[in-house]
Amino acid sequence: MNEQIKQIAERLTGLREALEITPEEMANVCNISTGDYLRLETGNVDISVSLLHQIAQRYGIELTALMFGNEPKMNAYYVTRKGKGEAVERTKAYKYQSLASGFSKRKADPFMVTVSSKPDDEPVYLNSHAGQEYNYVISGRLLLQINGKDFILEVGDSIYFNSKLPHGMKALDGRDVCFLAVII
Repeated sequence: MNEQIKQIAERLTGLREALEITPEEMANVCNISTGDYLRLETGNVDISVSLLHQIAQRYGIELTALMFGNEPKMNAYYVTRKGKGEAVERTKAYKYQSLASGFSKRKADPFMVTVSSKPDDEPVYLNSHAGQEYNYVISGRLLLQINGKDFILEVGDSIYFNSKLPHGMKALDGRDVCFLAVII
């Protein structure tokens, strides 16, 4: 697994140990088994942004602190220049670029997300997390599956949805897709 995933896993372990939280409690927060949670802490498996979001909300920390290891300090404004947001590539298929990582106590987490194309027969990986989500397609075509329903989004299309519902995405047409995602 890549180095960024290993660093996120170390931050998860550090948070759990600092707050004296058992692996069982952390697994319960994530709605996964204790074994699955402990595998996340190894840094050898992908860690979804939705799980990190659930942990951040539960323990009152910034999502970007878990993802990037930096505590946000700005509280009036925060500018992210084109292509300069803090980025994490969870797998070769997903790249998240935070657009507000330096702003403290955000009410929402905006990301520029790039999803790499995969074979047509590969299934859509589903996840869910508390809150709501907004996606706006910048380039490419996106298959977004929400609670068993498929939506095809083209450039300029957007969708706002309840992110507690199982959802996942896939790039179409053998091309990467880039979209703005705001997790609220």
